Amino acid sequence: MHFHFAISDQIAGWFPNLGGIYFALAVWGLVFAGTGFFVGAFIPFITGDSLVFAAGLVSASQNLDILVMASGVGIAAWLGDQVGYTLGRHFGRPYLDKRKGKWVKTGIEKSEKLFQAWGWWAVVIARFVPWARVFIPAIAGISRMNYYKFFSANLVGAVAWGMGLTFAGYYSASIPWVKNASYLIAAVFITGSVVAGIRAWLRNRD
Repeated sequence: MHFHFAISDQIAGWFPNLGGIYFALAVWGLVFAGTGFFVGAFIPFITGDSLVFAAGLVSASQNLDILVMASGVGIAAWLGDQVGYTLGRHFGRPYLDKRKGKWVKTGIEKSEKLFQAWGWWAVVIARFVPWARVFIPAIAGISRMNYYKFFSANLVGAVAWGMGLTFAGYYSASIPWVKNASYLIAAVFITGSVVAGIRAWLRNRD
Protein backbone atom coordinates (compact mmCIF):
# COMPACT_ATOMS: atom_id res chain seq x y z
CA MET A 1 0.00 0.00 0.00
CA HIS A 2 2.86 2.42 0.73
CA PHE A 3 4.23 1.73 -2.76
CA HIS A 4 0.81 2.38 -4.25
CA PHE A 5 0.49 5.76 -2.57
CA ALA A 6 4.09 6.70 -3.44
CA ILE A 7 3.25 6.16 -7.12
CA SER A 8 0.08 8.22 -6.65
CA ASP A 9 2.13 11.10 -5.24
CA GLN A 10 4.48 10.98 -8.25
CA ILE A 11 1.56 11.08 -10.65
CA ALA A 12 0.09 14.03 -8.78
CA GLY A 13 3.37 15.83 -9.48
CA TRP A 14 2.52 15.88 -13.19
CA PHE A 15 -0.09 18.58 -12.69
CA PRO A 16 2.20 21.65 -12.48
CA ASN A 17 3.69 20.80 -15.89
CA LEU A 18 0.45 19.87 -17.62
CA GLY A 19 -2.30 22.03 -16.18
CA GLY A 20 -5.89 20.94 -15.60
CA ILE A 21 -7.08 20.11 -19.11
CA TYR A 22 -3.96 18.24 -20.22
CA PHE A 23 -3.69 16.42 -16.90
CA ALA A 24 -7.25 15.14 -17.31
CA LEU A 25 -6.58 14.13 -20.92
CA ALA A 26 -3.39 12.33 -19.86
CA VAL A 27 -5.25 10.42 -17.14
CA TRP A 28 -8.08 9.43 -19.44
CA GLY A 29 -5.70 8.47 -22.23
CA LEU A 30 -3.61 6.25 -19.97
CA VAL A 31 -6.68 4.57 -18.47
CA PHE A 32 -7.92 3.84 -21.99
CA ALA A 33 -4.54 2.59 -23.22
CA GLY A 34 -4.12 0.37 -20.16
CA THR A 35 -6.67 -2.11 -21.50
CA GLY A 36 -7.40 -0.90 -25.03
CA PHE A 37 -3.77 -1.23 -26.14
CA PHE A 38 -2.61 -3.69 -23.42
CA VAL A 39 -0.24 -1.08 -22.00
CA GLY A 40 -1.29 -2.15 -18.51
CA ALA A 41 0.50 -5.47 -19.04
CA PHE A 42 3.82 -3.61 -18.96
CA ILE A 43 3.24 -0.55 -16.75
CA PRO A 44 0.24 -1.48 -14.56
CA PHE A 45 0.95 1.09 -11.84
CA ILE A 46 0.93 4.02 -14.27
CA THR A 47 -2.26 2.99 -16.09
CA GLY A 48 -4.28 1.56 -13.21
CA ASP A 49 -5.28 2.09 -9.60
CA SER A 50 -2.51 4.53 -8.63
CA LEU A 51 -3.26 6.77 -11.61
CA VAL A 52 -6.98 6.90 -10.89
CA PHE A 53 -6.50 7.50 -7.17
CA ALA A 54 -4.00 10.28 -7.92
CA ALA A 55 -6.49 11.89 -10.33
CA GLY A 56 -8.87 12.23 -7.40
CA LEU A 57 -6.17 13.69 -5.15
CA VAL A 58 -5.22 16.28 -7.77
CA SER A 59 -8.86 17.17 -8.38
CA ALA A 60 -9.24 17.96 -4.67
CA SER A 61 -6.01 19.94 -4.31
CA GLN A 62 -6.44 21.92 -7.55
CA ASN A 63 -10.20 22.46 -7.37
CA LEU A 64 -10.87 20.47 -10.53
CA ASP A 65 -14.42 19.31 -11.22
CA ILE A 66 -14.42 15.85 -9.65
CA LEU A 67 -17.58 14.77 -11.47
CA VAL A 68 -15.99 15.53 -14.84
CA MET A 69 -12.74 13.78 -13.87
CA ALA A 70 -14.46 10.70 -12.44
CA SER A 71 -16.91 10.43 -15.34
CA GLY A 72 -14.02 10.70 -17.81
CA VAL A 73 -12.13 7.93 -16.03
CA GLY A 74 -15.19 5.68 -16.07
CA ILE A 75 -15.81 6.31 -19.78
CA ALA A 76 -12.13 5.78 -20.65
CA ALA A 77 -12.07 2.49 -18.71
CA TRP A 78 -15.23 1.32 -20.46
CA LEU A 79 -13.98 2.29 -23.91
CA GLY A 80 -10.60 0.62 -23.32
CA ASP A 81 -12.28 -2.66 -22.45
CA GLN A 82 -14.57 -2.39 -25.46
CA VAL A 83 -11.52 -2.08 -27.72
CA GLY A 84 -9.85 -5.02 -25.96
CA TYR A 85 -12.98 -7.12 -26.50
CA THR A 86 -13.14 -6.14 -30.17
CA LEU A 87 -9.47 -6.99 -30.75
CA GLY A 88 -9.97 -10.33 -29.04
CA ARG A 89 -13.08 -11.14 -31.04
CA HIS A 90 -11.64 -10.20 -34.43
CA PHE A 91 -7.93 -10.96 -34.06
CA GLY A 92 -7.98 -13.48 -31.24
CA ARG A 93 -5.14 -15.32 -29.60
CA PRO A 94 -2.52 -14.56 -32.30
CA TYR A 95 -2.65 -10.88 -31.25
CA LEU A 96 -2.00 -11.75 -27.61
CA ASP A 97 0.66 -14.32 -28.44
CA LYS A 98 2.75 -11.62 -30.10
CA ARG A 99 3.08 -9.95 -26.68
CA LYS A 100 6.03 -11.95 -25.42
CA GLY A 101 7.13 -12.13 -21.81
CA LYS A 102 6.43 -14.18 -18.70
CA TRP A 103 4.13 -11.51 -17.22
CA VAL A 104 1.94 -11.54 -20.35
CA LYS A 105 1.82 -15.34 -20.56
CA THR A 106 0.98 -15.70 -16.86
CA GLY A 107 -1.64 -12.96 -17.11
CA ILE A 108 -3.34 -14.66 -20.05
CA GLU A 109 -3.42 -18.03 -18.30
CA LYS A 110 -4.82 -16.63 -15.05
CA SER A 111 -7.37 -14.53 -16.92
CA GLU A 112 -8.59 -17.54 -18.88
CA LYS A 113 -9.18 -19.46 -15.67
CA LEU A 114 -11.00 -16.51 -14.10
CA PHE A 115 -13.18 -16.03 -17.15
CA GLN A 116 -14.03 -19.72 -17.45
CA ALA A 117 -15.01 -19.84 -13.78
CA TRP A 118 -17.06 -16.65 -13.53
CA GLY A 119 -18.13 -15.52 -17.00
CA TRP A 120 -20.13 -12.25 -16.67
CA TRP A 121 -18.85 -11.61 -13.16
CA ALA A 122 -15.26 -12.11 -14.30
CA VAL A 123 -15.52 -8.94 -16.39
CA VAL A 124 -16.73 -6.97 -13.35
CA ILE A 125 -14.16 -8.43 -10.93
CA ALA A 126 -11.31 -8.03 -13.44
CA ARG A 127 -11.45 -4.24 -13.18
CA PHE A 128 -10.04 -4.49 -9.66
CA VAL A 129 -7.23 -6.94 -10.51
CA PRO A 130 -4.20 -5.50 -12.43
CA TRP A 131 -3.41 -8.51 -14.64
CA ALA A 132 -7.05 -9.45 -15.16
CA ARG A 133 -8.24 -6.02 -16.27
CA VAL A 134 -5.76 -6.13 -19.17
CA PHE A 135 -6.57 -9.56 -20.56
CA ILE A 136 -10.16 -10.44 -19.58
CA PRO A 137 -11.78 -8.15 -22.20
CA ALA A 138 -9.71 -9.70 -25.00
CA ILE A 139 -10.35 -13.22 -23.70
CA ALA A 140 -14.07 -12.46 -23.52
CA GLY A 141 -13.84 -11.46 -27.19
CA ILE A 142 -11.85 -14.57 -28.11
CA SER A 143 -14.50 -16.68 -26.37
CA ARG A 144 -17.19 -14.79 -28.30
CA MET A 145 -19.01 -13.79 -25.13
CA ASN A 146 -22.39 -12.28 -25.96
CA TYR A 147 -21.71 -8.63 -26.78
CA TYR A 148 -24.59 -7.26 -24.72
CA LYS A 149 -23.56 -9.29 -21.67
CA PHE A 150 -20.02 -8.00 -22.01
CA PHE A 151 -21.31 -4.46 -22.55
CA SER A 152 -23.30 -4.52 -19.29
CA ALA A 153 -20.58 -6.21 -17.22
CA ASN A 154 -17.95 -3.82 -18.57
CA LEU A 155 -20.16 -0.84 -17.72
CA VAL A 156 -20.64 -2.00 -14.12
CA GLY A 157 -16.93 -2.70 -13.61
CA ALA A 158 -15.72 0.49 -15.28
CA VAL A 159 -18.05 2.74 -13.31
CA ALA A 160 -17.41 1.00 -9.98
CA TRP A 161 -13.62 1.02 -10.42
CA GLY A 162 -13.07 4.22 -12.37
CA MET A 163 -15.47 6.52 -10.60
CA GLY A 164 -15.16 4.76 -7.23
CA LEU A 165 -11.38 5.06 -6.90
CA THR A 166 -11.35 8.59 -8.33
CA PHE A 167 -13.86 9.73 -5.72
CA ALA A 168 -11.89 7.83 -3.05
CA GLY A 169 -8.77 9.83 -3.96
CA TYR A 170 -10.75 13.05 -3.97
CA TYR A 171 -12.29 12.57 -0.55
CA SER A 172 -9.11 11.18 1.02
CA ALA A 173 -7.71 14.72 0.81
CA SER A 174 -10.26 15.95 3.34
CA ILE A 175 -11.27 12.68 5.03
CA PRO A 176 -8.02 10.82 5.90
CA TRP A 177 -9.65 7.48 6.67
CA VAL A 178 -10.96 7.24 3.10
CA LYS A 179 -7.40 6.63 1.86
CA ASN A 180 -7.06 3.60 4.10
CA ALA A 181 -10.58 2.41 3.34
CA SER A 182 -10.49 2.72 -0.45
CA TYR A 183 -9.19 -0.78 -1.09
CA LEU A 184 -11.33 -2.21 1.69
CA ILE A 185 -14.32 -0.84 -0.21
CA ALA A 186 -13.01 -2.45 -3.40
CA ALA A 187 -12.51 -5.75 -1.54
CA VAL A 188 -16.09 -5.66 -0.31
CA PHE A 189 -17.31 -5.03 -3.85
CA ILE A 190 -15.25 -7.91 -5.23
CA THR A 191 -16.44 -10.25 -2.46
CA GLY A 192 -20.03 -9.36 -3.25
CA SER A 193 -19.38 -10.01 -6.93
CA VAL A 194 -17.83 -13.40 -6.19
CA VAL A 195 -20.73 -14.45 -3.95
CA ALA A 196 -23.23 -13.42 -6.62
CA GLY A 197 -21.18 -15.31 -9.22
CA ILE A 198 -21.19 -18.49 -7.11
CA ARG A 199 -24.94 -18.27 -6.67
CA ALA A 200 -25.43 -17.83 -10.42
CA TRP A 201 -23.11 -20.78 -11.13
CA LEU A 202 -25.01 -23.01 -8.70
CA ARG A 203 -28.33 -22.03 -10.27
CA ASN A 204 -27.00 -22.85 -13.74
CA ARG A 205 -25.83 -26.28 -12.54
CA ASP A 206 -29.34 -27.10 -11.53
